[in-house]
Amino acid sequence: MIQRALIVEDEPLIAIDLEATLRTLGFDVCGRASNPREAVELATSRQPDFILMDVYLEEGRQGINAAKWLREACGIPVLFITGHSDWETVARIRDLMPGAPLCAKPVRPDRLVAAIAGATGWNAPVSLPLF
Repeated sequence: MIQRALIVEDEPLIAIDLEATLRTLGFDVCGRASNPREAVELATSRQPDFILMDVYLEEGRQGINAAKWLREACGIPVLFITGHSDWETVARIRDLMPGAPLCAKPVRPDRLVAAIAGATGWNAPVSLPLF
């Protein structure tokens, strides 16, 4: 079964790169959002199997709050992607979203595969495409 992913990223080039990576891995990308409002609208209407969520959206760590709501209200697993892996940001994620995987930007495909597998139970293929 093909899993559907929602990408929430406010930097267009990073969103495009993540989408290409996910498609190469065999996922269907059911949408891209650049802010929390769009993320909630797309997640509730398209029902993805998981969400890749940037931590810093708009002005601050809006991604964490949106992810918490989506996980609690919709039951959708969330994987964080961030260019900010400072102690305070990581501690806030761990406090509000215990167990949520975190990948540092730039996201390496092997780490993304491991994070998706851990969050969703997806069985990664034995041989993955080369990037």
